Formats: sequence, structure tokens, C-alpha cells
Amino acid sequence: MTCWYEGPLAAFDTETTGVDVETDRIVSAAVVVQDAAGTRPRVSRWLVNPGVPVPAGATAVHGLTDEHLQRNGRWPAPVMFEIAETLAEQAAAGRPLVVMNAPFDLTVLDRELRRHRASPLDRWLDSSPLLVLDPRVLDKHLDRYRKGRRTLTDLCEHYGVTLDGAHDAAADAQAALDVVRAVGRRFAARLERLEPPELHSLQAVWHAAQARGLQAWFARSGSEESVDPAWPLRPDLPAAA
Repeated sequence: MTCWYEGPLAAFDTETTGVDVETDRIVSAAVVVQDAAGTRPRVSRWLVNPGVPVPAGATAVHGLTDEHLQRNGRWPAPVMFEIAETLAEQAAAGRPLVVMNAPFDLTVLDRELRRHRASPLDRWLDSSPLLVLDPRVLDKHLDRYRKGRRTLTDLCEHYGVTLDGAHDAAADAQAALDVVRAVGRRFAARLERLEPPELHSLQAVWHAAQARGLQAWFARSGSEESVDPAWPLRPDLPAAA
């Protein structure tokens, strides 16, 4: 019997105008679908004209300028609809969805759907909820005492995954998917008996514990920064509408 980390997986990633899920906008997104480890992936890409200026700092990260997005990007409303439909298709197929730092990408998508389609992401997932695999949460739980940063680049280096073109949505999605497969193999004894629905529920618990630990560290450091324990989607705020 094929373990989940060797079987069908999808992955989702976005590039945005910034890091505030309530106010920043998606400028590009990708969904990568792979039927089994080692098979050729199918990639869907979207380029978005967000309708707001793209800060220079964001452009420095992903390379997408206002001029390029205005010339080549599509309007957000139809793009958000297509992304939500694509994720719903993955959920309906029972295909787990890999999302690195899921509370960011899924929440920013939810806010864009509210902004441009007047409905939350959950509307597309009424019949089949997403089964999310977050490499950041998995790695932090399974190898919790390892020192160092745990960005996607760091995880790729640690697990021997090639990341070609970091901060391109499709490249990042594929790399996150490959990292999840690598995590599954390395910790097979702890993961192979867990099915994706159970693992999804466990990650919510693990992420909340990780958030509490980080919040305590901030408190000891004298920082007022807060850490949201919600996973994989942050609760909606009135301002998000």
C-alpha cells in the first residue's frame, strides 16, 4: 500500500504585495498537482494586476513590478474564482494540499475572495474540506530541537530538495511538495500510519502549541509581537470584508 507521502499531492503558493493578510494583495499564484512521487506535475499559474501599487520591497522579493502586472496581469475577481475552484477540485478528489505556512497563503486568499467575490474560501469547500499539509508545521513538530531558521529555502537545504527560482509561486509550490515527501520518508515510522484527515487535525494542535511557545519567547524577549494560533486559516476580522 502506497503511503500518503508517495501518492497524489497538490501544492499551493502565492506571491503578494506584502505580509499583512488583511490588507495585502495576491500578485501571482500557482497550484501544482502530482499524481505520485517522481511523476510529471501539472501546473496552473495565475498573474494578477492587484489594482494597488506594489511596494518596492515586495518587488525586490518576487521580481514582479507594477508595470509588468498592469501589462500582463488579470483582474483579481476572475482569478480568485479560478483559484478557489481549483482548490475545491483538489479537496473533492481527496488530494492533500501542501501549503508552506498555510495560515498566510490560505488566509490571504480568503481575504481576496471576500474582497472581490464577496464570499469566504469556505464557501467553495462546503462539501469537501481541504486536507492541508504544512511542511513548516510538520518539520517543527517532528524535529523540534533542531536549531536554525525554517524558511522554505532552509527546509529545502535540510531535506536535500532542489529549489529553482525561489519566490516564483510555481517553483515554491513544487519545492514545498517535495519537502513534504522528504519529511514523510525521513519520519516514516511516525507518519505512515496517519491518514491525511488525521494529520490535518494534528497539525492544528501542533501549530497552536508552536504558536504558544513562540509567544512565550517573545514575552521573555520583551517583544509585544503576537502569534496567531489558528491553522490552517486565520479567523475572519470585520476589516477583512
